[in-house]
Amino acid sequence: MSRLPALCLTLLLAACALPAQARDAAPACPPIALAAPDAGAVRTPSAPDAWGGPRSGREATLSDRVVTYAIQAELDPDKHTVRGRQQLTWRNRSAQPVCSVYLHLYLNAFEGPGSTFMTEQRASERGFRSNVATGDGEYGYIRLERVTQGGQPARWTFVQPDHGPKTDRTVVRIDLPQAVSPGASTTLDIAFFDQLPRVVARTGYYGSFHLIAQWFPKIAVLELPGERGATAPRWNAHEFHLHSEFYADFGLYDVRLTVPDGYTVGATGELVAPPRRQGGKTTWHYRQGDVHDFAWTADKRYAPPLEKTWAGPLGPVAVKVLYPPEYASNAGPVLQATIDALEYFSRTLGPYPYRTVTAVIPPYGAQEAGGMEYPTFFTADNTDTVTPGSLQRWMLDFVTIHEFGHGYFYGILASNEFEEPMLDEGMNEYWDQRMMTARGQDLVLERPWSRLFGIGMRLTPFQMERLGAALRDPADPLGANSWNRMSSASYGTVYSRTATAMRQLEALVGSPAMERAMRLYYQRWKFRHPSIADLRAALAEGTGRADLVDGVFESFVYGTGAVDDRIAALSSRELLPRPGYLPYRGRMVAVDQAQIDAAIARRRAQWRAAHPQAPAWQGAFPYQTTVLVRRDGIAAPQLLRVRFADGSRRDIVVDAPGRWQRFTFVTPARAVSAELDPDHRLWMDRDKLDDSRTLEADARASRRWFGDLIALLQSAFALLTFA
Repeated sequence: MSRLPALCLTLLLAACALPAQARDAAPACPPIALAAPDAGAVRTPSAPDAWGGPRSGREATLSDRVVTYAIQAELDPDKHTVRGRQQLTWRNRSAQPVCSVYLHLYLNAFEGPGSTFMTEQRASERGFRSNVATGDGEYGYIRLERVTQGGQPARWTFVQPDHGPKTDRTVVRIDLPQAVSPGASTTLDIAFFDQLPRVVARTGYYGSFHLIAQWFPKIAVLELPGERGATAPRWNAHEFHLHSEFYADFGLYDVRLTVPDGYTVGATGELVAPPRRQGGKTTWHYRQGDVHDFAWTADKRYAPPLEKTWAGPLGPVAVKVLYPPEYASNAGPVLQATIDALEYFSRTLGPYPYRTVTAVIPPYGAQEAGGMEYPTFFTADNTDTVTPGSLQRWMLDFVTIHEFGHGYFYGILASNEFEEPMLDEGMNEYWDQRMMTARGQDLVLERPWSRLFGIGMRLTPFQMERLGAALRDPADPLGANSWNRMSSASYGTVYSRTATAMRQLEALVGSPAMERAMRLYYQRWKFRHPSIADLRAALAEGTGRADLVDGVFESFVYGTGAVDDRIAALSSRELLPRPGYLPYRGRMVAVDQAQIDAAIARRRAQWRAAHPQAPAWQGAFPYQTTVLVRRDGIAAPQLLRVRFADGSRRDIVVDAPGRWQRFTFVTPARAVSAELDPDHRLWMDRDKLDDSRTLEADARASRRWFGDLIALLQSAFALLTFA
């Protein structure tokens, strides 16, 4: 190799490693810190007036709109590029002037090996979802071409708030020519250019199909004291990590999208007017208020959309499904599941507040575009052709409901998915499985060959979740942030383990109380940005059982507690006389075993003669039953139920703080079984098979083991499609 090309390559790599346009220092202003790189679960509830206070419905807008985006963008579907111009108007909610703002440039996560996303993907033992490889020419990026404020050019510097590699360019600080006064607004005029990647993670192209997300410069959130645990103003701007998603202010989006004639477009929000054709191109104009993101799709292969209007409590909602011809069989189920989800979420949490929902089924080969959510717009699964009752149909319905449900937990509640992913992924998973349960959609794990051996298995939605929840050895608290975790698998438990913990809480407090608490949480925090502490407070108030709520949060959300109680031993024997010295007429008399055996035989014969119709379980002597309970995990509220041959039972509270507890009692009948958690309230117990014992063999356990194995495999496969 000659020296010139090597030198050019060295200079190129060095340039990529340097902050772009790092020039003069920003104007003097009171400093505003960035959120800590290890920020996670918040413990202090937000102030009552946080984010402008609760939305009563009497305000002019659904949310306290902080930002307005006016975007004009044109797609070149052959080069897979987007050229855009954007006016970003932002309001300073703080009580101090702001001289610098932070923008997210998420698309730079896919520009090459130096990004935080790609660095973490290489280090991950499991990577990201299905691990589609990025080949030569398939990378993507976003380039800032111009940023001005009032006609004056602004200067910018790439920063790494989470101490990621210096080559990460997903967060940029914009130093403003003019400070933004408290309560005032400013407008930035931005020109940008996108090179879309081949679909590898949530966004990109595959053939003529384009899912265009994380595609425009997006301002970070300035949090104020009393909001999500903040004690002073701070910018919440994290790098784009492998598993993190998004967090942004509510605002208004006015977006004009230009594509070649013949392309069908779907997007966040409503069409302002019919698409306008001119010079071989068509412009689609969308507008949506009170959302915090905007995504869209364009493809020349889409079949005519499947559409239906749902009559919601706040007015009609236009539901649309975009799909390629090869997945025509999926369109109807996706449409029906979306309408059913509109009804369920509106009834159980609160009325759907927008007038559109658009679902997109990606084409074959673009599965990584599936299973992703944006406001009023989501992508469903492109599973194989489905038939009613099949596993594929179950997955299609669940992914559709899951992605729609994000419209509430990620969209309307707008929690911080960087720092507290359980508030979206986990709580959404919990409510989705409640809907699947209400629909009666159990997971049927059987094949024709398995029926022959009697090993078909039916699992409820929450039984499936429990099997994938890493209950045996949780590595990270549920409330941990999305990137500071032991592994990708540990992040994956945000879904299943949260759903299981909430199902346990519901079992303990009762379904009516849990439903009341969740409605309170939604009504109090819709169009705001709740924290984990705010969820905890709403659940405690709504259920009236702060003790149980606090126990779940301290053990599982803020900690890594595990429940591991088991029946270690069970015995039930006749309480018979024993040999030895016994008092008789004022003196001690020695009685040997032969005498005892003879006395027992006489007593049995006399009793049978006197009770010829007595059942087999009844006899001349009572039974002494002993149950040993071992506790290797946290001391969760627990009930022990002992059943006896006469049909009676005895319930005992297991409440000792130690590692074991022994119970002994005398009854007329022999014990048959001992069972912990007989009412199935402790869903977080690592192993339910050791919760019970019988005095006679029971073959049901072996069949259960087989079902657990199959369900665990299915849960692992399912996690590959969730987002």
